[in-house]
Amino acid sequence: MTTSFTISARAEQHANLRPLSILRDLPAVADLIEMCFSSTMDNEGKRYVQDMRRAGNDNSFLRWANRAAESTSLPLTGYIWEDNGKIIGNASLVPFRNNKQRVYLIANVAVHPDYRRQGIARALTERAIKHAHEKKINDIWLHVREDNNGAIELYSQLGFVERARRTAWQAATDSRAPILQTDIVLTNRHPRDWQTQLNWLARLYPDLLAWHRNWAFDSLRPGFWNWLYLLFIDMNIRQWTAVRKDHMEAALSWIPNGRGESLFAAAGERSDPEALTALLLQARRDLAHLYPKIELEFPSSQFDGAIQSAGFRAMRTLIWMQATL
Repeated sequence: MTTSFTISARAEQHANLRPLSILRDLPAVADLIEMCFSSTMDNEGKRYVQDMRRAGNDNSFLRWANRAAESTSLPLTGYIWEDNGKIIGNASLVPFRNNKQRVYLIANVAVHPDYRRQGIARALTERAIKHAHEKKINDIWLHVREDNNGAIELYSQLGFVERARRTAWQAATDSRAPILQTDIVLTNRHPRDWQTQLNWLARLYPDLLAWHRNWAFDSLRPGFWNWLYLLFIDMNIRQWTAVRKDHMEAALSWIPNGRGESLFAAAGERSDPEALTALLLQARRDLAHLYPKIELEFPSSQFDGAIQSAGFRAMRTLIWMQATL
């Protein structure tokens, strides 16, 4: 889909709208983001805000900028809305790479509660789109909570189309988490099940969003050489499978990412949801000595109830939207 954008005069000319200055704006932007999103912020979001505030308040800015340029974990550019010297609106632009092409994620579109419904979010988003167009970026993405109907309508009006809907789940680890009474057997992943697991992962974690994924399927591949490589880089991957009568129903993987909380689940459209429940309970037990909490991102699906049954709580469901310039 190719979209033609017309930038309003409000976004183009308004004196209150200006580019983000990472030298002086980061603490105020961090405060605004925390105010607007604290109730649904996960651990990664909290670290994001802490890093912004730290970078703006101490002499570590240059080190932070070098890290951010590689990890793209923080915005290197964006736009803010000021009123009487106070930052009351923000839209960040985070760069990624996808098949050697640059992609922008518009993130943290936030407006102070006292200033909403005045067109500020629209103006900031339009200016971010124009910035991407000026940089000859073809693909722009954003995500929005599924219960934020006003924002969804705004982004749709600006040409964004829904591409995925994903829920972030979180649970406390617990060595005494219950064991599900079932005929499903939990075991280590057998090499013969790899192709099925790979097919399921490709459907549940699609290439469409691969640019945002911080892990690769290949790290889960069976075989001596991959095992040797993981040993060399000191990556201790955990994998479990749920089997019924020699048939794999689901698989679960834990891939260390520097924080240790993330799980990745694989299941077929006809898999028994009970298998996923059993696997997640097992992960809560096995990882209890490593981390207090674990997280799972998964498409909104018929497995939602199974994930809840394993003691996971839905943090938020995000709609991923894309516009192609």
